Amino acid sequence: MYTIFILLVSLYYTFYVELNMDRKKEIVEALKKSLKVNGLTYAQVADKLKLSEISIKRNFSLNNFSLDRIEKICDLLNIDLMDLVRLADEERKRISSLTISQELELVSDINLFLVAICVHNGWQIDEITSYYDITKPECIRYLINLEHHKIINLLPNNRIQRLLAHDFHWNKNGPIERFFETTVQAEFMNSNFNDDGQTRVYLTGMLSINSMDIMQKKIESLAHEYALLQKEDSHLPTRLRMKNGLMIAFRPFELSVFEKLKRK
Repeated sequence: MYTIFILLVSLYYTFYVELNMDRKKEIVEALKKSLKVNGLTYAQVADKLKLSEISIKRNFSLNNFSLDRIEKICDLLNIDLMDLVRLADEERKRISSLTISQELELVSDINLFLVAICVHNGWQIDEITSYYDITKPECIRYLINLEHHKIINLLPNNRIQRLLAHDFHWNKNGPIERFFETTVQAEFMNSNFNDDGQTRVYLTGMLSINSMDIMQKKIESLAHEYALLQKEDSHLPTRLRMKNGLMIAFRPFELSVFEKLKRK
């Protein structure tokens, strides 16, 4: 019976991991999350698989792992394939974005939006009500609203379980992004960025289309890494975390004053 069970699991993974790219990506993301949670490095994975660390990083970035290698990484994590399936399925149930109408509802009520942002950052109800001028009944009402939209589960004793995926993002050109553009962006950039914990880099140059594609992927990877770190740190008390913002911009661009000097 045990042999048959293992065979069924192997067939399951052969179909989903080897043939279905979306499923393969989910499995690899679950592996990456498990490695981070357990404090394991790519170097340790490379040693386990007898590969170079560069090869491991490339395989993770391309979601390119065979079933045999996934099993070996599971051994390193001391979990089995079914544990990995559960992790991937739990993440799959989480939402990666809201509808336009949901975003409109958030920005139309600044208190609701504030509570949603706090929840996204892993705050619990006592932390929200002690830090902001929002009463507990008000906060519970906002949380029930968020639960209705399947953004959270409101658990016993008003504990909050987030249902946002690690790759959660606002809709491009949607109500939240427009809010940031009109309200947040100028205020965020109003700094000399010279203090500790602040960085601003602006570079100009000329790149090929291929190099621009590489830069785009690296920026997306950085944003993904930020989201993972945010999720990992969310279990820490708020006193051990600092509010911060990350703005990344990259596009073909020439300063307008230079554009005007171009030969017609």
